[in-house]
Amino acid sequence: MTILHACIAIAAVVLLIIWLKVEPVIALVVGSLYLGLATGVGPVPTVEAIATGFGDIMAEVGLLIGFGVLIGSLLFALGALQRLVQLLLRVLGPGRLPYAISAALTTLFPSIYVDVQLVLASPLARSAAPALGVNGLPLLAGSLTAGILVGYVFVIPGLGTLSIAGLLGIPLGTMLVFGLIVGPATAVIATYVFKLVLRTGLWTPERDERETEALLENERALAAQDDDEVDVPLPVSLLPVLVPLVMIAFGAIADAAGFDNEITDFIGNAVFALFVGLVGAYVLGRRSLGRERTDEAVTRGLNTTGQILLITGVGGSLGAVIGETGLADTLGGLFSAEAGAPVVLTILLAWFIAALLHFAIGSISVAAIAAAGIINPILGDLGVAPVVVGLAIGAGALFALQVNSNFFWMFQSLLGVSTQGALKALTLVTAIASMVSLPIIVVLGFLVPA
Repeated sequence: MTILHACIAIAAVVLLIIWLKVEPVIALVVGSLYLGLATGVGPVPTVEAIATGFGDIMAEVGLLIGFGVLIGSLLFALGALQRLVQLLLRVLGPGRLPYAISAALTTLFPSIYVDVQLVLASPLARSAAPALGVNGLPLLAGSLTAGILVGYVFVIPGLGTLSIAGLLGIPLGTMLVFGLIVGPATAVIATYVFKLVLRTGLWTPERDERETEALLENERALAAQDDDEVDVPLPVSLLPVLVPLVMIAFGAIADAAGFDNEITDFIGNAVFALFVGLVGAYVLGRRSLGRERTDEAVTRGLNTTGQILLITGVGGSLGAVIGETGLADTLGGLFSAEAGAPVVLTILLAWFIAALLHFAIGSISVAAIAAAGIINPILGDLGVAPVVVGLAIGAGALFALQVNSNFFWMFQSLLGVSTQGALKALTLVTAIASMVSLPIIVVLGFLVPA
């Protein structure tokens, strides 16, 4: 019954938002209350879980979102993002840009927290979207989805990948080699498939794009600015983004290589890295725009941040209530695997366990960890290479990210799309990427010795 009530809660949230046009914050709290009461968590513990979940998510991503949005607002005011988009379009052309973004995010930046990647990349996607036509925003949003989340589950040092490798005892070097085979190919192919789907008329801007008033106000003010007044070289203006990326990557490399210490942990801390980027963007703004225009850019960023933080936090509340129901243990008890099962069946089973866990729990990493924990005791009897099983778990954990994930609500707010739009550019794209990776993993299952 716990699984049924979780499905009802998730479906109710989607229907309330899309059909009845209920505000997402209200719909998420209603779904959380229903799930907690229906599964026997209890009235007071349910409310406590809602509050605790909100606080936990804010502790995890609150400052990341705030600093990242402010960096984006300041770089917009400096004209940095606009000029970067023009450069990319000139060098790559509109047709190649989505693939370049998805491939780069998958292979070059998987060490960055997915929330940070989304915060830093979403202004670029919104800036470049008009040059790609009516489907520009969904296509670039889909390329962000594929790039960020595929790297998270397949490519070292993505946190999901590290979790799977650690639990299944897969050497990181082995996981890195095979992840680089599966990850970039999956991201680029998924972006291409989504582009084909968009050509069928899937995207309707009137229904699927829902820019918040804060985003609209920010863009109207920026459009009214005279960019010719800003004279900052493009490489310099991008330092507030590049420096945090280098800092976080350095921390991840130090950890993976085993020479991490208090100093490397401090330098690589995502909150500190983004704060350094924010200070750099603010200094550039004061020097190039003056105090008044810099303060205006900061104010616009703060206005945008409030709504994003609220809806992201309440998304975390639903996840916390799901955790209180003990759903992961319930699902784990439903599955067993037989020794000597065919390669394809074993891969599909690992994929299905992780996919179902993700759909119910809403966390890619938790689903991957739980699935690996379920499968690990019988890993030696499966007749399939552990790295292939790990990739199958990653593919399943990627499947159909939706409303019970706080990432979903960050994506919706930062990209300026409606809930319906996020279901297309995020949920559908993760489903496509998950399915695209399966044939590649199956082929590896036959090629890689057990």
